[in-house]
Amino acid sequence: MNRILLGLLCGLGFGILDVLIMLPLKYDNNRKKLEAIIGAFIERFVLGFIIPNIQLGINPIITGGIFGLGLSLPTSIITRVYIPINVIGIIGGIIVGVITYLVIV
Repeated sequence: MNRILLGLLCGLGFGILDVLIMLPLKYDNNRKKLEAIIGAFIERFVLGFIIPNIQLGINPIITGGIFGLGLSLPTSIITRVYIPINVIGIIGGIIVGVITYLVIV
């Protein structure tokens, strides 16, 4: 499968999954909830897209974990919600890395 197509599919899947995780959460108002959901979708989409399309010369599963943490850290620092954001980023990155490994490598 083409890396770009795989990245688009993984990005969409990871983004949608993260939105579904966030839907039940409570926010001060609907605008803040919408902003948080859009931001989370974009962050996870980029994470899912970049992992299949970057080649560091190491196993894509490790690449996924590294990028999952690296791209999640700024959001977790800004929001002060460290564990859920970083854990979902790392696990999601690893899963995208496994998919990349199985499909491309």
